[in-house]
Order: sequence, then structure tokens, then C-alpha cells
Amino acid sequence: MKHKHMIGYVLAATLCAGPALAEELTGTLKNVKETGAITIGFRDSSIPFSYLDDSQKPIGYAMDICYKIVDAVKKELKLDKLEVKLNPVTSATRIPLMANGTVDLECGSTTNNAERQKQVWFTNTHFLTASRFVSKKSNKINSIDDLKGKSVVSTSGTTNIKQLTEANAARNLGDRSRGSVRDGRYPARQSRRRFERA
Repeated sequence: MKHKHMIGYVLAATLCAGPALAEELTGTLKNVKETGAITIGFRDSSIPFSYLDDSQKPIGYAMDICYKIVDAVKKELKLDKLEVKLNPVTSATRIPLMANGTVDLECGSTTNNAERQKQVWFTNTHFLTASRFVSKKSNKINSIDDLKGKSVVSTSGTTNIKQLTEANAARNLGDRSRGSVRDGRYPARQSRRRFERA
């Protein structure tokens, strides 16, 4: 199943739009300026975008870009010092934590789609991917229709689970389990092998 996704960094609405120097700051930038701190939401296992190294420090491609954004915010706001706070997020919590202001900037692998754009802003697209189904060769799954009656696992809060639900309804596949790793019905490694990116 090929469905292109645009992956981008999620930003609070006012962080994305650079303020004119003569304008009064509002929203996220105002809060960052007043507190002298910015909170980055990071994923702990979204390799190569955001994941924990051996010392449990978030690293990765997305983290590198987010730190460049933090440097640009610091410069734009003319701050001598800007404290960076790190807040772990999951596929299910990243959008709500951005929308409620807990996190100012999310550094991971988040699909940029119209539904999510109603809640948060995205930077420029920097990565394209497609959903794939993986199974043992002995299962003889060659198309989405071969999933009829099979259990399928994905990570909660991802666009993959939405696509599975839509495909199930449209093709009457009788998918018995669109559960997630987090609900305890499936081991984490099974979900990661089948679907990794949102």
C-alpha cells in the first residue's frame, strides 16, 4: 500500500511565523521570551529522527534540525541565553501536547496532513515515506486484500492505524484487531517491525 506522507516538524502557530520587530509578541514566542525557555518534544525510538543514545540523551536527524530552530528563535528574540527543556512524546501524545502548549516544538517523524494542520503548524517538508505492510514470507501476503481476516498491528496515534481502518472498511477485510502496542495486546517489537513511522 503506497500512500505518500509528508513528514515535518510540528510547531505551535506563532513559533512558525517569525514576528516583525515592530509587532508585539504573542503565543509561543511571547512565552519563550518571557520564560527564557523552550520545550522540545522528542521521540525515544523514532530512528533516525529522534531516539535515545546509550546515555539516554535524545539524538537524531530531527533533533539536529530542532536545535538549529532553537538557535534561530534565540537569535530572533535577541536572547543571551535560552534554556532547552526536553519532554518525551509518543505517537498518541505529540499533537495534543503541542496543541495545549506543553511542548513548543516537536522533533520526530510526524505526518503533515490537513487534519493535523487544523491543530498545529508544520515547518517545510523534509522527508517523504510510504506505509508498508510486513509479514513472514510463509503467510503469502502479496496485496492488501490478502490481509482479509488477519490480525494487523500498528502504533496508536499514527496515520497508519487510520489507513488500516479505512482500508478495512472499504474492502471489508474483516480485520479483527487494529489494536496498538500500548493497549497491551501486542508486544512492542511486533508493532515496530510492522509499522515504525507515522
